[in-house]
Amino acid sequence: MAALVAARAVRGLCRVLLFLSPLCVLSGRASLNSYSQAQLSHPQAPRPEVGVLPRSTHVPASKVPEATGTPPYVNLCPSNGSCGRLPPDCVSCKTNNSCIYGKPVILECQAKLQVHCIGPETFAINTTCQFCWQLPPSDYTCSNATNCKTVSCPRERYRANCTVKDHIHCLGNRTFPKMLYCNWTGGYKWSTALALSITLGGFGADRFYLGQWREGLGKLFSFGGLGIWTLIDVLLIGVGYVGPADGSLYI
Repeated sequence: MAALVAARAVRGLCRVLLFLSPLCVLSGRASLNSYSQAQLSHPQAPRPEVGVLPRSTHVPASKVPEATGTPPYVNLCPSNGSCGRLPPDCVSCKTNNSCIYGKPVILECQAKLQVHCIGPETFAINTTCQFCWQLPPSDYTCSNATNCKTVSCPRERYRANCTVKDHIHCLGNRTFPKMLYCNWTGGYKWSTALALSITLGGFGADRFYLGQWREGLGKLFSFGGLGIWTLIDVLLIGVGYVGPADGSLYI
């Protein structure tokens, strides 16, 4: 009896499922049509590609065309002159490293770009085999220093930047560093200091003139060290041992 009731219940459930299955199919088609119509009416933005970097419009500096201008050395070069008389900054020469120091040497040179001269394109220049830093002091100019003492023991040196004169040919760099003795002056005269030391040294006038006001006050209030300090200063200024307080040289 129970088995008969269960069989009838299963049959009733199957009939209900067969009745509902067409409705589910129809509802699925309707939702698919509505989704496709929504996609057509509202298209989505294209998705960016993964792993693809945007292209850059930057051009490397090595491929940027250089601006054509006049080199700075052209303004220092005379035009329509003899090629053999051009300054060293206006020519380029082949360095002869096999020459003997101090001996004459012939350099093969030619004018640089945009330098106009009269004569053959390649010419020879006679000079002495030596580097620029080996030239005598009269062939180059150096910067001066005003922060070192010239009157000191031992004498102080300073680092100067030297440049070879325009008409001098040499090997190597034309600008070079060099250690030079301090030789600047602050405008003090040796004759004036000596005269003040002889006449008014007892009152410290010589020390005040040289900028040594502490020693000047000492001589003033001690009356020149009772004359002994005055005589010593006359001797020291006379031989140049006592100089200006700023360390400069006498005129």
